[in-house]
Amino acid sequence: MTAQKKLYIKTYGCQMNVYDSERMAEALGAEGYVPTDRAEEADMILLNTCHIREKASEKVYSELGRLRPLKDAKPDLKVGIAGCVAQAEGTEIMARAPVVDLVVGPQSYHRLPAMERAVRGGARAVDTDFPEEDKFTELKARPKAKRGPTAFLTVQEGCDKFCAFCVVPYTRGAEVSRPADRIEAETRGLVEQGVREITLLGQNVNAWHGMEGGLGALVRRLARIEGLARIRYTTSHPNDMDDALIAAHGEEAKLMPYLHLPVQSGSDRILKAMNRKHGRDAYLALVERIRAARPDILLTSDFIVGFPGETESDFEDTLDLVRQVRYGASFSFKYSPRPGTPAAERGAQVPAEVMDERLQRLQALITELQREAQEAMVGREVEVLFEKPGRLPGQMVGKSGQLHAVHADAPESLRGEVRRVRITASGPNSLAGTLAA
Repeated sequence: MTAQKKLYIKTYGCQMNVYDSERMAEALGAEGYVPTDRAEEADMILLNTCHIREKASEKVYSELGRLRPLKDAKPDLKVGIAGCVAQAEGTEIMARAPVVDLVVGPQSYHRLPAMERAVRGGARAVDTDFPEEDKFTELKARPKAKRGPTAFLTVQEGCDKFCAFCVVPYTRGAEVSRPADRIEAETRGLVEQGVREITLLGQNVNAWHGMEGGLGALVRRLARIEGLARIRYTTSHPNDMDDALIAAHGEEAKLMPYLHLPVQSGSDRILKAMNRKHGRDAYLALVERIRAARPDILLTSDFIVGFPGETESDFEDTLDLVRQVRYGASFSFKYSPRPGTPAAERGAQVPAEVMDERLQRLQALITELQREAQEAMVGREVEVLFEKPGRLPGQMVGKSGQLHAVHADAPESLRGEVRRVRITASGPNSLAGTLAA
């Protein structure tokens, strides 16, 4: 029997990295590793990195600097870098950071057990290939341990859109869809473990093409699974929002009334420069169609402020689009160049102080609309999937269909149950309510 060792994983970035970290932990479980939440007691530390945010690689090196004393005190400790920074900069990481024992890209982590055995033998290992074998096929079946009420499930990876600001096509590769049978089997396994809600993940999740009818057909298929109460998906591209998926929002009760639909800018000129392949009017028309199918849907988005060449007029177009759509929440960021992307090579960079001021204005507007959306929920009854105890005794916290955090006085026995809650108050980032009679 393999001796038990402890594994610490620090996860950066998107929900897909959360899913990947779970699968990496499962893969290394076969080598005798059990998870720990304390780096100090780990036998292996993995940093599962994201390349989307600003100065991603610098943050990795800073974290490695903090880990160096642990390695000095415990020479047998193994340190690995996984994820998109690993994919983009694997060779450089090995050259710059002697503390690192292995580097593995997001398409190769099914090979971690073999890499772990190699580094235990004294080697340093790098694998940033895009292997021919499907990592999901190569990974062992997920263990049947009890899980929480919600789970992520990757169904699609990669991107063929090549937005001018984005590194994903270079770090995750071309769009690939997992077969529907495997997705259904994994979903059934999660439900057997106690999961009531799944979120289907993909860089362009609504580009999934693993069966006829696309993501809308997959949602309907998964909705037939007994015990599964809720389905969500993220992140979507406007160009892949087809009629079948829109119809599913209106007709499938298990598909939650929430949609993250990034637009990035409200200016046609900037959208073209970003290579988004859709315009402002087409996006607004799409929003109308979605809301016609599901009037209570809550929409969120992503915005980049200060893309190269953005003028004040372009930015005002973004503010106007936000006011028209009236998002329930959104994520907004200042543009920062990513090496190797087309936008990084362009001139006309917007001054930092201008980006700062625009970002503040945009976030103030988004916050105002988020507050209005939450206040509009007060007095309504919503269905809440309770997930965990709240901060106060006798309190439970869960999510509404629109993904609002809701806390209410409720027994812990309701964990994993869906109950109707009457909303009584709105806070900065959550709602309060009471169990409906």
